[in-house]
Amino acid sequence: MLDREGFRPNVGIILLNHRNLVFWGKRIRTHSWQFPQGGIKHGETPEQAMYRELHEEVGLKIEHVRILARTRDWLRYEVPEHFIRRDARGHYRGQKQIWFLLQLTGRDSDLNLRATNHPEFDAWRWNDYWVPLESVIEFKRGVYEMALTELARYLPRNNYHNRYLRSGMRPHRDDGHPDDGQHSGHGELEPEQPPPTDPL
Repeated sequence: MLDREGFRPNVGIILLNHRNLVFWGKRIRTHSWQFPQGGIKHGETPEQAMYRELHEEVGLKIEHVRILARTRDWLRYEVPEHFIRRDARGHYRGQKQIWFLLQLTGRDSDLNLRATNHPEFDAWRWNDYWVPLESVIEFKRGVYEMALTELARYLPRNNYHNRYLRSGMRPHRDDGHPDDGQHSGHGELEPEQPPPTDPL
């Protein structure tokens, strides 16, 4: 479903845990890392599409999260022609996205990358809110920066992670080691830093 300008409606999801770290997923069988996102189907609202994609990609349901904010307007990115299928060239230009900032109210164990028969991710971790843009495919970096910047004002203030940051100290995990936000969820292994992203 494309609009008149050739952009496909889409939603992006920034999922926070209680320390304002964000879900960072590794696309299945690639070295690409990104936020959950997906297309809006005909007849869906952006919010309905967000909840559907949230369950399909990370296994969470409406009772596991609460919405903190969403972007006011569509954020657009154009896809370079060599990434576009030949049969779509000439009328498909890219994506227009509404981004949602969500707070996880459930537990890490509620996340499930195998919620459907067509998983998008094969590993995940909690990452600092300001994700390294160099690990995002180049043509998406502008939208990531705009979404993170617009939604940053809605980050919860009174939480464990921010208290330590304001005092100039590093938070520690339960095992006594500094918490750098690089641990994984669900027992899956991945490199300490995401490798360079592959073309989507």
